[in-house]
Amino acid sequence: MTTPVKTSPSLQRGSQVWFNGQILPESEIRVSIFTHALHYGMGIFEGIRAYSHRQGGGAVFRLGEHVDRFFESAKILGIKIPYSPAQIFQACIDACKANGFDECYIRPIAYIGDGPLGIHPGNTPPIDVAILTWVWPSYLSPESVAKGSRLKISSYTRGQVNNIMTKGKITGQYVNSVLAKREATDMGYDESLQLDTEGYLAEGTGANLFMIKEGVVKTTPLNSILNGITRQTLITLLKKRGLEVQEIRFTRDELYCADEVFITGTAAEVTPVREIDGRLIGKGSHEGSVGPITAEIKHQYSELVRGGLEFEFSKDWLTRFSCE
Repeated sequence: MTTPVKTSPSLQRGSQVWFNGQILPESEIRVSIFTHALHYGMGIFEGIRAYSHRQGGGAVFRLGEHVDRFFESAKILGIKIPYSPAQIFQACIDACKANGFDECYIRPIAYIGDGPLGIHPGNTPPIDVAILTWVWPSYLSPESVAKGSRLKISSYTRGQVNNIMTKGKITGQYVNSVLAKREATDMGYDESLQLDTEGYLAEGTGANLFMIKEGVVKTTPLNSILNGITRQTLITLLKKRGLEVQEIRFTRDELYCADEVFITGTAAEVTPVREIDGRLIGKGSHEGSVGPITAEIKHQYSELVRGGLEFEFSKDWLTRFSCE
């Protein structure tokens, strides 16, 4: 078993990377400065998590769905991944095992490599594929996850659907998210929320958005947002709890008056929101704190991904493996 590279107390990078069909030491992998994607952002990626399973070993959550979306992103961008979905599926497992990680974040990435240097990469450009792993306890700070995060509506609008390809996880498109995130953190907030081009809530810089009002859950529809796999999971859990879930547009002032708000994503998991634009979320004893539905659904999600919550197809969502 290899020794992972420790980069900080909160981030532990895997020293072994799956790169173009092989497990290699990260220190030996060379990415050319002439890489087309470095200049023009033509790449795709996924965010996947493996969790320590209650019965031992690790389990990757909804790996098949993530691999499917990875290939859909490639199709949207018009690039051909030189490996099959089955090979990428197995490579994600192999990358976890190579680093001895039962629980980690998994990052597949594919991009146009060293080739033509103009904007047009040619009809058959070289495609590099890598799978990295690292231990990422939480997307936001532990305090934000426990007590609720503070969000800011961004001045950067979410891209229009014919401007950016909103159904793909495309590397270059995340410049918009980086700018929005930096704006929010520079102002002392944890995360940013973006509006769509018509002024309705879209999503965070890397997470989908849910609000609860009088027992009804609303989440932004798929008009201009990525079809989050964690979002899909939470809709299932909420409905199983007997709650009405509406995929419907809503405005920032409606969000301010919500009883509860939370964001979801593979990295963010289920993160409560206690404040938006200086307004405390909720009312009465729950104002500015984690609401009861959010707390329960957060716990259920944590149990589900570790094999502690089962229903008719939840076992199909966990791909188990062992590092031994």
